[in-house]
Amino acid sequence: MDVIQPLKRIKLLNSEYPNKSTGIINGQSSGLLNWNDIAYPQMYTLYQTLLGNFWKAQEINMQDDIKQWDSLSAHEQDIFLRVNTQLASLDSLQTPTMSQVMDYVTDSSFKAIFAVISQQEAVHNESYSYILSSLVPLNVQNERFNQAKEDPMIQKRNHLILEAYENFRQEPTPLHLFKLAVNSINLEGIYFYAGFAFFYNLARQQKMLKTSTMISYIQRDEMQHAYFISQFLRILLTENPELNTEENSQYIYDSIDRAVQLEKEWAQEILQNIDGIDLNEFGLYIEYLANKRLRQIGLSNRYEERDNPMPWIHVFSDEMINETKSDFFEQRSRTYTKVSQSNGFDEL
Repeated sequence: MDVIQPLKRIKLLNSEYPNKSTGIINGQSSGLLNWNDIAYPQMYTLYQTLLGNFWKAQEINMQDDIKQWDSLSAHEQDIFLRVNTQLASLDSLQTPTMSQVMDYVTDSSFKAIFAVISQQEAVHNESYSYILSSLVPLNVQNERFNQAKEDPMIQKRNHLILEAYENFRQEPTPLHLFKLAVNSINLEGIYFYAGFAFFYNLARQQKMLKTSTMISYIQRDEMQHAYFISQFLRILLTENPELNTEENSQYIYDSIDRAVQLEKEWAQEILQNIDGIDLNEFGLYIEYLANKRLRQIGLSNRYEERDNPMPWIHVFSDEMINETKSDFFEQRSRTYTKVSQSNGFDEL
């Protein structure tokens, strides 16, 4: 049962209210955003970090992967296409969800960040399509997207996220917003990683390096998104103590644990018989990530504390994310934002 009245869509302009919001939900705000006068100044730093991550799929020349595609085994090609479209199905949920949240958040600085996240999720979705269009014809792409939509395992995996998102869409209450935020962390901070591991494992073998470059940019964005949502969640609970209950803390633990189990289950299906990936090791890696997400929210570890049991992912993607790339429009060399603890790679 919700403890606060349902949220109302925020008017575009409330001229009688101050510009600095008095709360991220149910607060007073004119709707005008002055980044120099916001309630949580650290949000401007996070906003700038997200903008520093800007990239476009077309900046990555897929010619090398196109030439290498036919040299992959039939099993590698099958898993490649399955993972690609299944990851795209998750990003397809995120773009409209982040846009909808904007309508009910009072603080304009948070609205701006949700807008950037929504745009970046659209870029991710386009990127998966760009990879596919480079490698297989449209009929194969459509077949694989239908497979992602109809696969019982994917339906089971996505249900956790969809239930929370749809509940907020149907009844936008503070409690449903809280649960949406928790499951957004599940999606961006725990889901995806079996798929990422598959692409990075190919790259370890010098296969499909351009695809893995794209994946490393997507992963960097997703880690920042999960971090922002965790901060949003902490502020939501602090400003609304009615939500900061033992029951809701348990919901976080239970929901994240469910996401971990579903990701492990998906990995058992998608990564079986993939040389170079130990599924037991991968399961420990997902628990390692889940502990990080819990600590970001302000809770204790759910699983045994350990170092990253798959350090080859950290090493590989660190190298990829720091490589110098060529500007798509001007064809001049530039280096994207260096990864560090402040922008996410400590989460690998």
